[in-house]
Amino acid sequence: MKSKIIVKAGALFAAALSLLTAAAVVQAETAPAEVRFAYAGGPRVWILGKADKSFDKAFGAPVKWIPFASGSDVLSLFAAKEIDIARFGGSPAVSGIARKLPIEIIGVPEIIATSERLISRKSKAINGVKDLEGKTVAYPPNSTAQYALELAIKVNQVDKSKVKLVPLKPAEQVAAWKRGDIDAAYVWGPFSQQLEAEGGQEIFVTRQLQKDGYLVYNNFAVRKEFAEKYPQLVAKFLRVHQEKVDQYKKDPEGSVQIVAKHLDLPIDTVRSVLVGLEYPSIADQLTPAFAGDGTTTPNSAIARAAKDTAVFLAGIGELRKADIPDSFAPAINTSYLKAAAALK
Repeated sequence: MKSKIIVKAGALFAAALSLLTAAAVVQAETAPAEVRFAYAGGPRVWILGKADKSFDKAFGAPVKWIPFASGSDVLSLFAAKEIDIARFGGSPAVSGIARKLPIEIIGVPEIIATSERLISRKSKAINGVKDLEGKTVAYPPNSTAQYALELAIKVNQVDKSKVKLVPLKPAEQVAAWKRGDIDAAYVWGPFSQQLEAEGGQEIFVTRQLQKDGYLVYNNFAVRKEFAEKYPQLVAKFLRVHQEKVDQYKKDPEGSVQIVAKHLDLPIDTVRSVLVGLEYPSIADQLTPAFAGDGTTTPNSAIARAAKDTAVFLAGIGELRKADIPDSFAPAINTSYLKAAAALK
């Protein structure tokens, strides 16, 4: 009898082991052939993971980094299903969600402080936002920089009708600046530093809007179809990004040098951009001060900021009021942040 029990136990163990092995095979089989990231090409902490292939190693699949020039490019890439995950501005993400693009916000990696700035020509005597009246000002269309510029004009009570606003992608801004076509531009690094090298000066930074109650941020967004198919991968993505943030905070100068070398950019430019962002941790992001934990998400700062952004965009004709949802909370999925928090 004892031997029969042992045999049965052995058979059960073998069956269980077989099931575990099969599950592992299924998991391996369902890994994507590649994971496609949309990135702006500039200095960001997650470039550390591009340099050492941390994302590829965590996924067990290669990452294809697809460059974009503005938030509108990201929305087009998502619509065409040419990307899976993107780090881009909150305002274009809001536009996409309002227009029912099948994406969702999965994290808030960066609060924009000084990394996006308004640069003016020293020769034009533009020393503040009020001095923009009568001037030509460029901005990247459908971006956090456009949103910040519009807000800066509003809170500084500038007569917008007296400002010539020109939509130009960052590289186009630099070219227009060199031709003398524009007097000022709102943009991020390394383009802002290029404008300063060509006779520009900083007159406003996005962080200044916080005192007026405006939170301008970058978010991680994902195609819902991709996230539903690969939820563990999405959690791993957020975990690896947190590890890169920790790496930067532990060794900022070493991290700057890695990013500068990988992107072939001046060290001072990379340092300026990275220090110009605030990096909430995964634990921070799960609080109401950022995205919340699902239960608190409807009243979270990001849900409110998304609604404020949508209303503002409708006010300047970038969105239809009818397209604005009652709440953006359903498009903020914090389940992946919670899963990432459990990974070690």
